[in-house]
Amino acid sequence: MRSLDENLISHIPPFRKLERVDVREILDAATPKRFSAGQTIFEEHETAERFFLLLDGHVRVIRTTAGGDQVIARHIVSGELMGIAPAIGRTTYPASAVAIDDCLVLFWPTNLWSTFVEKYEGFATETYKTVGERISEANNHILELATQQVEQRVARALMRLAIQSSRTTDEGMEIDFPLTRQNISEMTGTTLYTVSRLLSAWEKQGIVTSGRKKVVVTDMGKLKSLADLDPMANS
Repeated sequence: MRSLDENLISHIPPFRKLERVDVREILDAATPKRFSAGQTIFEEHETAERFFLLLDGHVRVIRTTAGGDQVIARHIVSGELMGIAPAIGRTTYPASAVAIDDCLVLFWPTNLWSTFVEKYEGFATETYKTVGERISEANNHILELATQQVEQRVARALMRLAIQSSRTTDEGMEIDFPLTRQNISEMTGTTLYTVSRLLSAWEKQGIVTSGRKKVVVTDMGKLKSLADLDPMANS
């Protein structure tokens, strides 16, 4: 890993609070690997033998229900850790991770986790901050599914993705990884038909445009209004 300069990742949690020599030590213990779009990085319930840092690309985190349906739990973007089962006291992965586009990751054997946490204070601080944020995000998602209308859930999902990972184009904020209507339905606990109906209506209103695996938010203000809609307002 000497070919990977420390400066490329020294600004990324969990490395940004570490000394350069510590970053070098961690990189020297890492193994790089590329995954093609659609390739599984790790499987739900698989023994967690490695933990990962996504250097480039986008990853979809998927859970499978008891009935066999897939639910998209979250998306991972460059600079995020994933597969950090030991941080939540697990020996298996709680979800699967699938490359959305071509990805480059670093991974370490799980038996190094406790060493990193004990030896590098900044690593531990940033990592457990990330865990806390993800738990809060998961709780908010559960609350949304239980209390919000479908229109509001879909609007919030698209708004979050646009804020998390998008590029500015002449049309607006284009979510910068492939995203299908089926993906959106799996994120929001609704049907493909409902998502298609909503997106078609929003396109006519100038709020979004969508095509094959592509979604652009053309009016973030209107989308935010839909996301913030009070479900009791018209009751």
